Formats: sequence, C-alpha cells, structure tokens
Amino acid sequence: MRKAGVLLHPTSLPGNQSNGELGRDAYKFVDFLAVSGIRMWQVLPLGPTHDDLSPYQCYSAFAGNIDLLSLEKVLEEEWLHVGEHHLFIESVPDKKALDKNSSIKFFYGQFCQNATQEQKNEFSQFESLENHWLDDFSLFSVLKDKFVNYSWVSWPTPLRDRNQSALDDARLQYSSEIKLINFSQFLFYKQWAELKRYANHRGVEIFGDLPLFVAHDSADVWAKRELFKLDGEGQPTVVAGVPPDYFSETGQLWGNPIYDWVAMRTDGYQWWIERFEVLFRLFDLVRIDHFRGLEAYWEVPASHDTALHGQWIDGPKNEFFEALRQKFGEKLPLVAEDLGVITREVDKLRRDYHLPGMKILHFAFDSDSLNPYLPHNHDEESVVYTGTHDNNTTLGWYETLSDGSKAHIAEYFAHPQEAMPWLLIRAAFSSVAELAIVPMQDLLSLGGEDRMNMPGTTEGNWCWRFDWEQINQDELSEKLRGFCQLYCR
Repeated sequence: MRKAGVLLHPTSLPGNQSNGELGRDAYKFVDFLAVSGIRMWQVLPLGPTHDDLSPYQCYSAFAGNIDLLSLEKVLEEEWLHVGEHHLFIESVPDKKALDKNSSIKFFYGQFCQNATQEQKNEFSQFESLENHWLDDFSLFSVLKDKFVNYSWVSWPTPLRDRNQSALDDARLQYSSEIKLINFSQFLFYKQWAELKRYANHRGVEIFGDLPLFVAHDSADVWAKRELFKLDGEGQPTVVAGVPPDYFSETGQLWGNPIYDWVAMRTDGYQWWIERFEVLFRLFDLVRIDHFRGLEAYWEVPASHDTALHGQWIDGPKNEFFEALRQKFGEKLPLVAEDLGVITREVDKLRRDYHLPGMKILHFAFDSDSLNPYLPHNHDEESVVYTGTHDNNTTLGWYETLSDGSKAHIAEYFAHPQEAMPWLLIRAAFSSVAELAIVPMQDLLSLGGEDRMNMPGTTEGNWCWRFDWEQINQDELSEKLRGFCQLYCR
C-alpha cells in the first residue's frame, strides 16, 4: 500500500519546554497528519542523549528520553489528587521552568500514596517486563550522577567491572533513586504507548529508528561487556567508522565500540532479539541505520586518529536475520538505510529479506541518468525522501547548487513553474516507491538555517523546533491531501 509520511522528531514539536514533548502538541500533530492524508510519522531514536543531544549516541538502546515526558499529561493521571497537584504547580512561578526530576519525585510520592492496586500492579508488571535492561539502566544512571557524569570506565574498579557484591551494595544504597528512575521510564513508556495508540486509531503509523552501533558510555556496554570488543579496563580495542570516500580523504571515525558477533551468536543474538522486541512495541516500522554494517563493517584500531587504516570485517549477515525471522515471523517491519557506497552483497542481503531501501532526491542530480536516486530509477521496494535529518533542507540545498545543477534539475522536470521545495516534494509523492517521506522543514519551505543536523559538527544540532504559527493548517492539509489523492498515497 502506497503511503506518505512526515519526518519530525518529537523534540521538534512546539511547546513550553526547551524541547518538544509527548503532550498536547504531539496529539495535535497527529491530528494534522491524519487530516492531511499522511499515514506515517517518522521519528529519530527516542533514547536519553549525551550532552551533544544526538539521538544516535544514547545512554541506552532501550530507555526513553525523559526530556520528552509531558508533565502536563502526568497531571491528568487519576492517582494525582487535584488539590495536591494544584498546590505543586502553583508553587512554581515560571511554568516553563518546571524541573522534571523534582516533578517525578513528587509524582512518585503521589503514586505510592494514591494509586489503586491495579495501577501499582501495572508499574510492577512494567518493571518485570523490562527487567532485562531496566535494572542495569537505572543503576547506571544513578552511578553516573554520583560520579559527576564520568564515563563508567572511570568508576571505582569493583563497579566498573560489575563485581556482584559491589552491585548489590549499590542497589541497596541507592534503592530509592533507582525506583524513581524506574518510575520515570514507566511514565515515558506509558505516554508513548498512549500516543501511538491514538495515532494508530487515527490511521497514522509510527516509523522509528535503530542506530546500528551504541555509545561506549552507555548502560548497554557497561552491562554487557562480553558482547563488545573491549580490553580488560573496558576501553574499546577497535571502533566503528567508514573508509575514505568522495566526502572525506581520511574517512569517518565514529568511535563506537564494535560488537563481538561471535559472542552474540552463542546465545542466538538474544540482546538483539530483546532490542527488537522493545522496538516493535514502540513502532510500527523501524529503520536500521547503517544497515550495511550487518553485512560488513569498517573496523578501526581504537588508537588511530582517523578511519584511514581500518579494514572491512564480516558482519552476521543472513544468520542475524534468520534469528529475527524465527522470533518475529517471515515479514519483518524493517527499512534498510543503504546510503553511500553499497556493494552487491549488501544489496542482496537487503533484498533477501524484502527490506525497502532509501532513495534521497538531494543525491539524484550530481551524475548521469543511471544515478539510482533519480525518480526514474526507483523501485517499489524503497522509501523515497526529499532529504533526511542529516541533509540540508530542500530549499537550503537548492540554494547552494550551481547554475548548471539548477539547469539540470529544470530540464529533468521539464522546466516546471513549481518552485522548490514543492517541486521535489511532488517528485517524492509521484515516485513508484511504496513510501514517501518529507521532513517537516520542507513542508514549511524553510531554508538551511532550519536544518536538524550538520554531520561532522557537534554544536548547534538537534535543536530545531517549529511553531504552529508557521503553518496555515487548513491550506497545508488541503495541499497534502490533494497530493495523496493524486499520487494514490
């Protein structure tokens, strides 16, 4: 079934806090999508971020980012007594400055005092269901706070190396703090489930994102050291990246630890099975970022300053996907990020499991008619984008092109009167690709100053937000609905 979607991370929603949340604006956005005929909402990873705010470098591959939690939604809970929460809110003069940690502490006290046994059982069931990651994440989070945010490799050796006695003592000593973190995750998962349920009821599916590699300073690596290529002190011996290419003479050194796929194979990729179990509850469809790393990945010695002298190492390949199929069935709701230099082997792995690849229109006009991103070279088993979160906005991209490139685009589209970015949005909608995704910035015709991320930089990214005042909702919805009808999406 042909569909159209919009790419917008929840942090980019409007609202009163420093970033968007899962409250009223999220539901309003779902309503906007549904009225517009849009059937897919694509988001970036939802995990708790490091200081650079990148959702692709998180403290956990499982936990939710509490910055997205809507305090306003929590105030609707039955176990919050009206008088008490009124006093709490009224005690804060600047409602935008409500601190989530102190709020969650207050909420947990109210929950313990007023929740029904059924509601308390729901919390207990959540702790039990998510036990495979939640216990380690909560303790990790408490210890990060106690050790002034230092990486876990700098912690006292017994805790760094997960001495069982040291872990037991820490869990006992910090039991109340751990319970608060468990509760905050319970609230996040509950709010996300309610939002997803609402979206699905309105005919909108949620399209999530899975970073292939995880951050070294994460609960995942600390808790599962045996699944990564680390030395005796927990430091990576090799790290991930990509080799030199047209864009970089020295390649890209990402620095993520590399999986020990041999160790992961011994228990049937259980860590990955658990990860996908969570993802498939959170999302209707999941994109695997850096999909090619499952066929072969670029491994660089951790001591190197560039990715220049790495080597290709075989990934788990078909065996990995057979394990997923055995658990989740023949048809996997996955999309493969297959951008960059893709070999026949990578393409075959994707096609073997009928995973749609990605077509980026920004990449379509810099070579000849065989360019795979040109609309006439698309196939149905793909997802077409004007651009992604890592690209400039379409208007910003177009404004940087040479006159020759602009003339080439004009000729390709038969010298249309329609201006950018809507010319490229129309091209995405009209593509044979089964799913067309447009970033929200393009729907608002925004320039390069409103892009979400500039790869290779660490400041000023992931902060973009829109405002409802930027949108004539009726007019935009009518235009999108017309595109969906015209191109059978």
